[in-house]
Amino acid sequence: MPRFFFSTGALPVLAQNGTEGFKNDIGDIHVVFPGDEDYVSVSAAFNQRFEVHPFAVTFPTNTEQVSTVVQAGAKYNLGVVARSGGHSYIANGLGGTSSSSTVVVDLSQMKNITIDPSTFKARIETGNRLGDVALALNEKGRGLPHGRCSYVGIGGHSGFGGWGFASRMWGLTLDNILSATLVLANGTIAEVSEDSHSELFWGIRGSAPSFSITTSILFKTHPVPPSGGMMFQFLWDVPTSNATQALKAYQSWALDPQLPSNIGADFGVIKGSATGRVGVILFGIYFSSIPGQTLLEVETEANQTLASFLSQSGLPSPDTTISSLGSNVFSGSWIDVLSSAALPTDVLNTTAGGHDGNDTFYAKSIMVPEEEPLTEGAVEGMMEYLGTNGFESDLFWAIEIDLYGGPHSALHDVPPDATAFAHRDTLMTFQIYIASNDRLPPFPDEGLAFADDIASSVTSNMPDDWNYGCVAKALLCFIRRFLALLHDLLAHFSKLLNSAYPNYLDDRLPDWQHRYYGSHYPRLEALKASVDPEDVFRFPLSVE
Repeated sequence: MPRFFFSTGALPVLAQNGTEGFKNDIGDIHVVFPGDEDYVSVSAAFNQRFEVHPFAVTFPTNTEQVSTVVQAGAKYNLGVVARSGGHSYIANGLGGTSSSSTVVVDLSQMKNITIDPSTFKARIETGNRLGDVALALNEKGRGLPHGRCSYVGIGGHSGFGGWGFASRMWGLTLDNILSATLVLANGTIAEVSEDSHSELFWGIRGSAPSFSITTSILFKTHPVPPSGGMMFQFLWDVPTSNATQALKAYQSWALDPQLPSNIGADFGVIKGSATGRVGVILFGIYFSSIPGQTLLEVETEANQTLASFLSQSGLPSPDTTISSLGSNVFSGSWIDVLSSAALPTDVLNTTAGGHDGNDTFYAKSIMVPEEEPLTEGAVEGMMEYLGTNGFESDLFWAIEIDLYGGPHSALHDVPPDATAFAHRDTLMTFQIYIASNDRLPPFPDEGLAFADDIASSVTSNMPDDWNYGCVAKALLCFIRRFLALLHDLLAHFSKLLNSAYPNYLDDRLPDWQHRYYGSHYPRLEALKASVDPEDVFRFPLSVE
């Protein structure tokens, strides 16, 4: 069956019954169709670069109702997608560009969180947002590794990865999944774990939405750092030569065997004050590891850890930074430092009012392996491009380089084939984020080329055999793509060189199957054929 289209057998049924047949099949489950009063608001994409029009948006309140919706969608040959928080970069939670033939399962009415008082395992329904999860777990003195955007949904975040400042201590969000409740393509409800439906359990930890709708997840949780931590944000406006030295120092710091796992960081680059200059940001959290420490003692440890980077960075002392935003250091409890680092600023409780907003943007990612770090030419090439072309651009842009690896990172503790997430040897992950100047649509075409050129300023300055995108199996990837895409072979083969993070989806990414999933993609294809042979759960960049 061609993806994103009705089969010829289903078209007459849908045309005859219209929305009424589907509505009758789902009973009293709340549903919004095109033309209904709330349709525009409930179908709006987070990324306004996409204008989407799903067939229906449903609001089930329990797993059984999700099953009913899935069965109705399959009956009419409609694609079915889950929306946990709705922050997919390419509107996949609304069906993406295939949305007119898509039923959205909005999980926002499913927000239960229960924590076992003896094991501290947490059962979390996937309508929950990250900020609310953090608050609920903190009430029991527990935590999870996850991102800092409070309004992001736990379902999609954990389904593809889930990096945060605590990940070097505790792994990705998906590494902490013990089991999950799923609704399969035929409506069957299944609990999956290492001991039950183990192959499906493997697949949902890296590409969950392609195989099922996850309605709740059982997580192992961790005791929160005993003495809190310190959030740090330092900003500089410097010549590109200084920024080059700083990023080289950041990479060396990440590889330092002395760097502890209880620090998380990202290195940012933004527009500078003049041509030949860029803004540099160091942002992160140092978590305490010793009970009974005072905040002053935590700060002392944090500053000692940061000093090993700052002393080699060539950057001025943070208290002399030149920025309209300024620098900020905050020490406090686990939940207080999470709040201080949160986006929107200081907001964890997403139910207390406010709105996470929208944006109009395009993003790309590059995952840098520990065994093949950035060359000096790659760092210099990117900084020079950003200091000239970046300064001249009217677009909003930011580069974020997240610290994943290092000798003591928990991401390395998980065997590379234990989950569908394919990039266990990642040292750093680039996010290249370009938005329209006023953050409103339309998104200008030059923004796409600008993002491509930034990525190229890095990858074109790496060795010709930088083959991380195929997980050190470039020849096998070449053969596979030769057989599947002969007509596009030359264009693609030149780009089979770097991997990408599947939570930063890029709708223009060539050979996305291998860039996101590496050598795991054939196994994912086989799983898809087994559990969803009719491609019910379909959206742009879903496993085929």
